[in-house]
Amino acid sequence: MFRIEGGIMGRPKANKPRNAITNVRLTEEERASFDAMATERGFANVSEYIRFLHNQHVGVAAQTAEPDSYQARFPKKLIRSFYKTGLGEMVWGDSRAYLFHGAKPDSVDLIMTSPPFGLVRKKSYGNEDADEYCNWFRPFAEGFKRVLKDDGSLVIDIGGAWVPGQPTRSLYHFKLLVMLVEEYGFHLCQEHYWWNPAKLPTPAEWVNVRRVRVKDAVNTVWWLSKTPYPKANNRRVLAPYSKSMQDLLRNGYVAKLRPSGHDISSKFSKDNGGSVPPNLLAIANTESTSRYQEYCRENNIPIHPARFPPQLPEYFIRFLTDKGDTVLDPFGGSCVTGAVAEALGRRWVCCEMSEEYLNGALARFEPSPAPLLKDRPTNYEIAPPCAVPVSDKDTPLFADGGAKRPPLAKQPAAKPQPEQPRPKRRVREAA
Repeated sequence: MFRIEGGIMGRPKANKPRNAITNVRLTEEERASFDAMATERGFANVSEYIRFLHNQHVGVAAQTAEPDSYQARFPKKLIRSFYKTGLGEMVWGDSRAYLFHGAKPDSVDLIMTSPPFGLVRKKSYGNEDADEYCNWFRPFAEGFKRVLKDDGSLVIDIGGAWVPGQPTRSLYHFKLLVMLVEEYGFHLCQEHYWWNPAKLPTPAEWVNVRRVRVKDAVNTVWWLSKTPYPKANNRRVLAPYSKSMQDLLRNGYVAKLRPSGHDISSKFSKDNGGSVPPNLLAIANTESTSRYQEYCRENNIPIHPARFPPQLPEYFIRFLTDKGDTVLDPFGGSCVTGAVAEALGRRWVCCEMSEEYLNGALARFEPSPAPLLKDRPTNYEIAPPCAVPVSDKDTPLFADGGAKRPPLAKQPAAKPQPEQPRPKRRVREAA
């Protein structure tokens, strides 16, 4: 099961096409009420609204399901070992079988993963509908709770989705967070936001065409735990000091009360080797050539379309685990998490349902484990908004909020170019 971040792909054939029809007899008033309620709640049609109501009832039933039933539904025969190193293992098959049969209870220090996003259109890599996402995720949540240590962490990188046909956002990833906390007892340690400086302006319809939204440039990363006090140390993930902080350390700092009311003491000028990073993780996902991609091309193996950059799992593995600890990625993909864990001396397990993606992942370990990146940018620039002068009069708001596409702008006619004189042909003289 896989996710995708940006890019343009043709819509693949659905694995479960919706070609069955059920007729519901309604009065004119009932049909009008259904139409009005579907529109009010942001659904494209009555079918989507009815499906949403059904899924709500299915969700209530799923909450009362016995966790023991998951062990029967996902037997151990659904997984097998695919590849091993001295520290870790790729497991081919359904990670739910590994969570309930392959892993021991309370054995994992960090679950670092990026599940398939809850998109509104079906993709070939097996994403789930946004309105069904929590129901689909429940076996994983129960399995995470089973295998995670009391001082361990659960880190989920998850992107948002848009309501079909509207410039409004789905709440599925927030609902997932609430479910994990309120139903399964996880604690939200801190939310992070992964900012990809190289991300394209999406969604194009609302950003580039109708111009009523700004580009979606961050993924939400939920950091959760079984108890309020998972092991962690932010000194493991320090960022370089800014130029102004370096000047302050050289020249000294006079303790004073700031206008905001914060009393900054002389301890502020202590050199701690780096600054505590913010929960905004600036990591460009710009890999275009790598050992992994070259290996896949040479061997005609599909390249995983949605790999997160190694620096993302590296941050959390350094922050939350020690050498020898166990890191699990239940949606392993091309095994980026496993490769980073291997380089950092952690034990690891990556589960993946696609044998093709695991074949490509071998490039990260053979002939030797891939090293971590040494050269990386120390900072990225983000331009402040409203820095380009714009006239309100010349740039009116879209009064309809983008409900209709703006007319295509007429391209200015190309100016006729003066005809260039043809060069004269030189006639060679006879010898």
